[in-house]
Amino acid sequence: MAKKQTFADKTKGKGKGKDAGITVKFVKTIKTDSGSYKFNERFVKIEDASQVTTLK
Repeated sequence: MAKKQTFADKTKGKGKGKDAGITVKFVKTIKTDSGSYKFNERFVKIEDASQVTTLK
């Protein structure tokens, strides 16, 4: 039998019911005791792009 459902059909239904907002990648720099730097990355969901400056 031929396949009736394509990948495009599967992805059509995704995203329904999600709340409004945008996802941004937040990179935080931390200086270690030895003097080197570590970078912590995480994705943060915010409602408006103007909220980017308030992230800590």
